[in-house]
Amino acid sequence: MQQGQSVERLVIENCAVATVDAHDTEYADGHVVVAGERIEAVGAGAAPHVAGPVRRVDARGHLVTPGLINTHHHFYQWLTRGLATNHPLFDWLRALYPVWARIDEPMVDTAARASLAMMARGGVTTAADHHYVFPRGAGDLAGAVVRAAQDTGVRLTLARGSMDRGVSQGGLPPDFAVESLDEALAATEAAIDRYHDASPGAMTQIAVAPCSPFSVSTELMRQGAELARRKGVRLHTHGSETAEEEKFCHELFGMGPTDYFADTGWLGEDVWMAHCVHMTDADLAAFARTGTGVAHCPSSNARLAAGIARVTDMLGAGIPVGLGVDGTASNESGELHTELRNALLVNRLGPHREAALNTRQALRLATVGGARVLGRDRELGSLEPGKLADLVLWRMDTLAHSSIADPVAALVLGAPAPVTLALVGGRPVVEDGRLRHVDEAAVARAARAEARRLGELAGAGG
Repeated sequence: MQQGQSVERLVIENCAVATVDAHDTEYADGHVVVAGERIEAVGAGAAPHVAGPVRRVDARGHLVTPGLINTHHHFYQWLTRGLATNHPLFDWLRALYPVWARIDEPMVDTAARASLAMMARGGVTTAADHHYVFPRGAGDLAGAVVRAAQDTGVRLTLARGSMDRGVSQGGLPPDFAVESLDEALAATEAAIDRYHDASPGAMTQIAVAPCSPFSVSTELMRQGAELARRKGVRLHTHGSETAEEEKFCHELFGMGPTDYFADTGWLGEDVWMAHCVHMTDADLAAFARTGTGVAHCPSSNARLAAGIARVTDMLGAGIPVGLGVDGTASNESGELHTELRNALLVNRLGPHREAALNTRQALRLATVGGARVLGRDRELGSLEPGKLADLVLWRMDTLAHSSIADPVAALVLGAPAPVTLALVGGRPVVEDGRLRHVDEAAVARAARAEARRLGELAGAGG
């Protein structure tokens, strides 16, 4: 932009506004003004006069919220949806690891594009992908994920995962699907050096993410934590997902998962764990004391019969909690919107019953809660002046929602709402329900072809 040239502003007005700020400020009839990549104004009634070039959106019948933030996913699993549908976690992993061990760069590229497209069209503006399967000779898998996010227009935290404990060492994955300790650490550091952006408004960030206690050596956990802190990036892994994992950790390490994480340097404000279903009061206290975050994945937890996470108790203790889709091999919908509804409903089946979560708390989990878990709540997760303009305009006047007076309740409890507009850094990613940068039909065809190719390779053992 030349000096003196005005920034074009986007004015969204005549709509309900859920800011999800610290006070849960809402406007039944309000406006949002976007200047460049950031929010300039939010308030009640019509927008104030805006000088210079402006695009106005009359959003009657809509609700505007912050963009949804997905804190845990496995994009590559898009190619193995609908398999092992009646298995608990360990049996499910044993069934699918031999298939996943055959992935390559074209498969990961296609799966990432499909996963991101599905999320973006459903209001996700930031996604975390935990990719930990790196078969030898498979190509640049991390690069494939980063390029797919760039092309889709969605912010990405790539949690560069790793596994070095194969079957011969007591782990679950096949030996040919794991890396050595040195290979995993070197490749993770290379991904940080190549892709991590620590600047304000970053589109791509990297986290250090060994897969789980049952697929990773203790040395990889310890050295992974040291690498992350030396590089100034976040740490991510799976934790306390099932009762079987608890038993595994006691048998192998002589302690439960949370104590093991503490022993290996994996508790802290720079850490978030996926699932955390089987947590004692002492575990919750340790997470609260250290500021360790949680990615709550209610649909996947139910799909794998893992149990009900103690989300109400986590929030009461001050633990950062966001929502996660998890991989689409254990949550075939691939959408985060469904997790708002399922988080509320599933947690009401627990001991807190109807007081477990309400609709505003569910929306917070999916927005500013997720931003906090990813360490980005200063610039993402709420509609406030100065924050990045990552927002979603949901249509609420159709048959599916028009008779629900409370738009937030309609969004959380109702059917998936159509997305009229989704912005990432002020740039449209979705308009009128259509992806701006993605040919959805072409991605669907490619995903079907790559899923078939993966199935053939796995069936042939090739």
